[in-house]
Amino acid sequence: MSESSPNGVTRRVAERGYRGIWVVLRDWFRVPEAPPSLPVPPTGVLQSFRPSEGYLRYLTLGFWIFVVVLNGAILIAWLTMSIAAPVAGLIFTLPAVALAIVPDVLSYVALRLRYDTTWYVLSDRSIRIRRGIWIIEEVTITFENVQNVSVAQGPVQRYFGIADVTIQTAGGGGAGPNGVATGGHMGIIEGISNAEQMRDAILAKVRASRHAGLGDEHHHDIHPGATGLGAAHLAMLRDIRDAVRAMPHSA
Repeated sequence: MSESSPNGVTRRVAERGYRGIWVVLRDWFRVPEAPPSLPVPPTGVLQSFRPSEGYLRYLTLGFWIFVVVLNGAILIAWLTMSIAAPVAGLIFTLPAVALAIVPDVLSYVALRLRYDTTWYVLSDRSIRIRRGIWIIEEVTITFENVQNVSVAQGPVQRYFGIADVTIQTAGGGGAGPNGVATGGHMGIIEGISNAEQMRDAILAKVRASRHAGLGDEHHHDIHPGATGLGAAHLAMLRDIRDAVRAMPHSA
């Protein structure tokens, strides 16, 4: 589609108008523009990314379906009123136009804000998901607690080349607003184009994190930091170990 065509001009005007609204809302609600941060070891890597552009097109399709349904219903109601009572139809022309336009503008701004405020930050030990402008939600999932990582892709998502990656932790509960479960038991990485690669990368980090948490499997002594026990507990376990070793063994 040419940028000089009417649709191209309309798209550019809408984009500029949205950017102006975004600046106002960002400053008003103090929405951070930078991605969230995570603690990273000296040798670790921090990867920040957002949903793909296909996700924005996916959301835009839902927006246009909403526009067609809403404006079609308003048009039918206005035509019915104008036929039955022409004067009433004339009086309600401007309110009908406003009723058709205002929800469209608000819906478009809402979907763009949903896209622009979504961030995913991946480290070697955890992933952090942030989204929202009115209420900013951040969920951090530590890979040591992850039990399952799966990919979900509907037919419309397949058309736009995107999918969702769902991460579930021990004791996972039901999903909350925007696909994130209350209590941090589940997180969804929405609308990415490399979902299978991301799933495999997270599973690799889960395995590496659990292996690191267990320590050296071939060393039979007890070291602080290899478990979640304190110094007193470790000392008691060493005493028990030494007592068992000192016990006489029957033939």
